[in-house]
Amino acid sequence: MVDTLTFVIVALVYVALTIGLGYLGWKRTASSDDFMVAGRNVHPVIIALSYGATFLSTSAIVGFGGVSAQLGIGTLWLVMMNILVGILVAFILFGKRTRALGMKLKAVTFSDLMAKAYRSRFMQVATAVVILVGMPLYTAAILIGGARFIEGTLDINYDLALLSFAAIVALYVILGGLIAVMYTDALQGGIMFIGMFILLAFTMYLLGGVTPAFEKLTSMADMVPAGLSSAGMTGWTSFPILGSPLWFTFVTTFILSVGIGVLAQPQLVVRFMTAKDDRSLNRAVAVGGIFVLVITGAAYTVGGLTNVYFHEKYGMIATEYVGNIDKIIPTFVNESMPDLFVIVFLLALLAAAMSTLSSLLHTMGTAAGYDLWRAIKDRGKPYDPSDNKNIPKSFRASQIGTVLMIVVSVVVAYQLPGDIIARATAMFMGLCCAAFLPAFAHCLYSKRPNEMAAKASLVVGTVTWFLWTAFVHIKESSARGLCQWLFGRPSLLDSPWTVVDPVIIALPMSILTLVVVIFVWRSKVVIDTVPENNEMVSMGKG
Repeated sequence: MVDTLTFVIVALVYVALTIGLGYLGWKRTASSDDFMVAGRNVHPVIIALSYGATFLSTSAIVGFGGVSAQLGIGTLWLVMMNILVGILVAFILFGKRTRALGMKLKAVTFSDLMAKAYRSRFMQVATAVVILVGMPLYTAAILIGGARFIEGTLDINYDLALLSFAAIVALYVILGGLIAVMYTDALQGGIMFIGMFILLAFTMYLLGGVTPAFEKLTSMADMVPAGLSSAGMTGWTSFPILGSPLWFTFVTTFILSVGIGVLAQPQLVVRFMTAKDDRSLNRAVAVGGIFVLVITGAAYTVGGLTNVYFHEKYGMIATEYVGNIDKIIPTFVNESMPDLFVIVFLLALLAAAMSTLSSLLHTMGTAAGYDLWRAIKDRGKPYDPSDNKNIPKSFRASQIGTVLMIVVSVVVAYQLPGDIIARATAMFMGLCCAAFLPAFAHCLYSKRPNEMAAKASLVVGTVTWFLWTAFVHIKESSARGLCQWLFGRPSLLDSPWTVVDPVIIALPMSILTLVVVIFVWRSKVVIDTVPENNEMVSMGKG
């Protein structure tokens, strides 16, 4: 445990800053446009920190840090994907067009953008439903990560930690909307950056330096548990054997599902719609790239190196000593670091969790309170993408939606098993990738977005992902028991298909469906021009 007085002082300062920024966001929230897209005039540094802090949370620090401790630092390949795809591709190839299209169509949510681009109420409702079904899983995983560290650090009841944590985040999201979320994200992102940089430096110092630390970790290859060795693991500093079950897990789930899935994350797409112009997004790229490099690089590296620390101190590897991989990073920090740094890291971890939680809650709240509420109010009427009369009324509806979804997420958190954070993150990102990415890219890069193709792609991608998850991917199919109940076996297929992530099957099916339907179904929707840098520019041929 840390010194109570020191923690109280530091925590009070942090809470005061968070409340102050939340209050500032509340004061500057004068309209639904402010609540939903922060007035479309956010500073590039705030955009970058908010995007990065939303993208990376306890799922990266605690969840994937624990995975690195268990399976090795091959997870560092995900760092490259996070930077190349999550920052460069996302901002340059998707971000600019999203900002321009969102401004032209006056879209205020991801579902609203999809609906207006395709002039389809179905796209708005279906997208919102996928968000409301899938996002509580991710939200619950983030809640668990934050609550577990609070529990261990302050030695308080887990239930109290979970409920208090959820209530604090929900409060400033409900009151201040996206302006408050992005302001607090920037603060929390700064704390995360400092905390993770210090954690990496202190870990290297603790283990005798960079080279000795990695040499020690490499020399521990003969300590790989038999079960992991038979699955293809050869050590903590080497990649699993090509074609082995662990190789498929690393490549399909950790690297591809999470690495590509970031492009279609609704809570991140909205960040692009808050930018004033393309120049703001260009300036945000450098800050975002450095931020992601430090946060993920530090988390995954330290995760692997915890094995050296626990072996030298207790003669056991991290998973043997701690058990639950979601507790490895918190346990390492609490046992090895000075009290003051434990407090700093606690704040960094809370900042990471709060930044992502606030964005997820805002996204779910607007999906429920604006997208679904609007569809219900307008049922039976022809869809009119230029009709924004319900936007002012959606302000309160979105706040109510946020309250409902935080309750749902807390309930889900109590139902989830241990060691779930990294897996839940990969599942949600894979679902969004399969369901949204083809249709999202199509509306950004086509003058004639095909409504029928988008509908078919979304449905096929979503259904394929759920079927593969329920009946083939062994981690989920065996846990749910539906496949066993219906067919008398935990998975319909044999290895290696049982460890191939659902996104590897669902995304190609979604893309193929989109392409086939485009060729057989003529589009009636035309987007001729999109304002960009105060000029009218073509979006390109479809």
